[in-house]
Amino acid sequence: MPNFAGIWKMKRSENFDELLKALGVNAMLRKVAVAAASNPHVEIRQDGEKFYIKTSTSVRTTEINFHIGEEFDEETVDGRKCKSLATWETDNKIRCHQTLVDGDGPKTYWTRELNGDELILTFGADDVVCTRIYVRE
Repeated sequence: MPNFAGIWKMKRSENFDELLKALGVNAMLRKVAVAAASNPHVEIRQDGEKFYIKTSTSVRTTEINFHIGEEFDEETVDGRKCKSLATWETDNKIRCHQTLVDGDGPKTYWTRELNGDELILTFGADDVVCTRIYVRE
C-alpha cells in the first residue's frame, strides 16, 4: 500500500485560475485565492485506508477525514458543500468524486497520486483540470 503520509510542499501548479473560472469564482476572489494558494502547507496522515488531510494557506485551512470506499462530507475548491467518495483508481492513485449537496454546478473531483518522490494532486471541474505537484518536506 502506498504511503501518502507526510508534510508536503508545492513545487508547481498549473491551471488553478482556470479551474476557479470554471467554478464561477469572480475575478477579484480568484486573484486573492491564487495568491493565497501559491504556497499551501499540506499534512497527510494515513492509517491503512483511513486518511486525514489538512491544507493550510494564508487565507483558509481545510481538513478532511475519510476512509476509502466510504462517503464523507467536504467542500469543493470554491467552498460549496458536497458528498464525496474516494476510491483507489490505481495502486498509487486515489480518485474522489464529489456531488454537490445543494444547487447545480460543474462536475467536480480530485485525485492524489504518488509518483516517485512526488504527490500529484489534480482538481477537475467538468473538462478543466488543475494539476499541483508536491514534494515531501
